[in-house]
Amino acid sequence: MVNIKKVCDIAQKAGAAIMEIYQSPFTVEMKSDDSPLTAADRAAHVIIESGLQELYPEISLLSEEGRGIPFDERKSWRQFWLVDPLDGTKEFIKRNGEFTVNIALIEDGFPVVGIVHLPAAGKTYYGGKGDGAWLEEEGSPAVMIHSRVPRAGRGLTVVMSRSHPSPELDDYLAGIDVAESISVGSSLKFCVVAEGKADLYPRLGPTMEWDTAAGQAVVESAGGKVVDLAGNRLRYNKKELLNDSFIVSA
Repeated sequence: MVNIKKVCDIAQKAGAAIMEIYQSPFTVEMKSDDSPLTAADRAAHVIIESGLQELYPEISLLSEEGRGIPFDERKSWRQFWLVDPLDGTKEFIKRNGEFTVNIALIEDGFPVVGIVHLPAAGKTYYGGKGDGAWLEEEGSPAVMIHSRVPRAGRGLTVVMSRSHPSPELDDYLAGIDVAESISVGSSLKFCVVAEGKADLYPRLGPTMEWDTAAGQAVVESAGGKVVDLAGNRLRYNKKELLNDSFIVSA
């Protein structure tokens, strides 16, 4: 198994580079799929790729900002890193602080290690199969976190995307007893469920595999679940890297 603390260090170094750019004027480009790209995305990718290759040269890497790797090349991968160097670029551009660095280790199609680092808040969530889930705040020792068990008679706290609302989500929530809703960006939504501050995060819209893998590992390590609408755990390294709709639950 990998040394998760060393991988957290890499995520935090990438976060420091992101914050340098965040605190300065920056330009925004648009990729071919109309999603935004900044120098921070590129800088974080370079730090993560070089750091992981130095520590674990035998493990392949798939990153949102890396080269496109054909399925014929990666379909035989039993183990690989799945990385989103800057998840929540829209939040980064809005300067609301709700963006993350995501690093996950995938084995046999499922995430077994996940790191979600929030550079603007100085927080790092991480978890691994059999190791539980943890929250490390800058300057303080890590503390174990757990998803919470909803209590009968108490409405659910639901976390939702700040940048991707949808009519489908409104329809879904109409059938649920919602006591409170929280809107946040990026993979922070997974972490809110993992640390017991929300019960449910439904995502009824498109995401990519690198958007969800690290958050899934943290949630599952904290005792929660991440499943598609048929109740199956989200799988990774599919031919098409697009996720189905999914539900994150405590």
